[in-house]
Amino acid sequence: MAPTSEEEDAEVASGEAVDALLAVVSEVSALPEIRGPLSRMCCDLARRVKLLLPLFDELRDDPDSIGLIELRSLESLCATIVEAKDALRLVNEGSKIYQVLRREKFERLFLKVTESIEKALDAINLDRLNISIEVKEQTELVQAQLHRARGSMESHDLLSRDLNLALHENHTDPIVLKRISEKLQLKNKSDIMKESLSLHEMVTSSDGELDVSVEQMSSLLKKLKDCVLENSGSASIETTASFAKHIPPVIPDDFRCPISLELMKDPVIVSTGQTYERSYIQKWLESGHKTCPKTQQPLTHSTLTPNFVLKSLIAQWCDANGIELPQKQGSFQDNKLGNNSDCNHSGIAILLRKMVKGNQEEQRAAAGELRLLAKRNADNRICIAEAGAIPLLIQLLSSTDPRTQEHAVTALLNLSINEDNKSLIVKANALPKIVEVLESESMEARENAAAALFSLSVIDQNKILIGEAGAIPVLINLLCRGSPRGKKDAATALFNLCLYQGNKVIAVKAGIVGHLRRMLVDATGGMVDEALAILTILASSQEGKVAITNSELIPLLLKLMKTGSARVRENAAALLFSLCNGDELQLRAVKGLGAEEALKDLSETGTERAKRKAGSLLGLIHQITEVSGGDSSAKL
Repeated sequence: MAPTSEEEDAEVASGEAVDALLAVVSEVSALPEIRGPLSRMCCDLARRVKLLLPLFDELRDDPDSIGLIELRSLESLCATIVEAKDALRLVNEGSKIYQVLRREKFERLFLKVTESIEKALDAINLDRLNISIEVKEQTELVQAQLHRARGSMESHDLLSRDLNLALHENHTDPIVLKRISEKLQLKNKSDIMKESLSLHEMVTSSDGELDVSVEQMSSLLKKLKDCVLENSGSASIETTASFAKHIPPVIPDDFRCPISLELMKDPVIVSTGQTYERSYIQKWLESGHKTCPKTQQPLTHSTLTPNFVLKSLIAQWCDANGIELPQKQGSFQDNKLGNNSDCNHSGIAILLRKMVKGNQEEQRAAAGELRLLAKRNADNRICIAEAGAIPLLIQLLSSTDPRTQEHAVTALLNLSINEDNKSLIVKANALPKIVEVLESESMEARENAAAALFSLSVIDQNKILIGEAGAIPVLINLLCRGSPRGKKDAATALFNLCLYQGNKVIAVKAGIVGHLRRMLVDATGGMVDEALAILTILASSQEGKVAITNSELIPLLLKLMKTGSARVRENAAALLFSLCNGDELQLRAVKGLGAEEALKDLSETGTERAKRKAGSLLGLIHQITEVSGGDSSAKL
């Protein structure tokens, strides 16, 4: 009996829910290891989330077993794991000093996330799902761990006592400071600098409404910095340092003004691309000169563009070398962004005017400057977007100058790192223009356009819009004919877009399966992993499964299972299971090709996931063998 449209819709929804769960667990797995005062809580939460991966793997292979009630529970579970991912990212990118001073706040956050995941898991009736006993037992183990975790927050009495001493004593014992620095994982100059940046970003984004004293945190950071620097050298180094500390550091040539040869405080760019100290180049121009002092090339215009990126690098160098950089008279920084931000409203306004009214060279330079600023930090991305740069950058995507087009699409890519900017970019109708850039002359522009589409596709609704904008056939073209990096960017974007069922159909109709098959044949291209991953996603749809089956891929998958790397063997087995599950014809074809030997080897020597897939496939093959034997006996 053919399935009804309601049943087909339910199957599609189940597949999408499982794909979403796999994607968010993958994002959690990709987060760097978290160090510092909350490392135990973070590691435990991340580990428990990753332990759910086998459950989602098996559900992806058999979405038919997911009923409506289970589907709603899985969607709820996905939302709670997204909360867990956001909590882990918040800790990873945040100030360790703030985290330890407000530990109770973070404990409440993690407790809430843990309870939410436990509640969502409890709502799933595992007995109604077609999963193996091993996976069911592992899921139940995670449930038990989550339940126990609610009442087992660590005690940090010694650290609390040390912090109290460090915060309230003018001259803290170095031993106490050393214990704090080790517990917070602030052990070297690089750790201190990262903590300083995290603290600064937190303060500036809070608009002064923090629940802890900024002065206390800054004071503690300074004490820890002095302690770390004091302990970083041996006695002999300290002796040398005491002799050499009066010798000023050598200023890098790139930081000197070509006119004065002094350290630049307010670097600006002229039309030739050279950078000078503002006051000196202004005097040069006011004296009637029409050429670049360094290159002697004619200046096409007298506009001076602030070099925010170089200014930021100079400020970092000064801070690292204990040099106080005098502030330029009359300059101001946007208070919302803080004193260490790379950009201010007046500087951004200058760049936007050039993008609107400037000639081609000025537009190119302005777009390039915004590209670098947007890459620099989170504050810049907010500032640039709020200034109204996004619509202007989108207009430059149609520029006839390849370099300008490249700068514009890369600036949009960097801006899209901010979640709010993703929506702003799509609402400004950028998608058709970005798709056009995918077919431009510049390979770097095409690479970054693909990366921008991947970034934007993180929002589920955008997956639909990107597919409707015609991106998928063009991405497939880049996947086949792009540079190595372009192929990787296209594969990543296609994988994410094909999590949406409608895009799978578009990709199949565009002939993606044939292209991916050629990538598997030409293993030297370095795209085997990516090809298998996309094929596995496509196999969860009926259209994809039919196309893959018709491409006669099974012999190639068996070969990869025997000769590929551990990851390739695992992905080949997962794809083979998706193709054979519920399809007796394919199972018999696999058996006829002698797959059992390769599967037995994989079930013993492969990764955990590979062993599960190989074992499941062997079980299916044995089932059809037993059925065939029974039929044969009856005939006799």
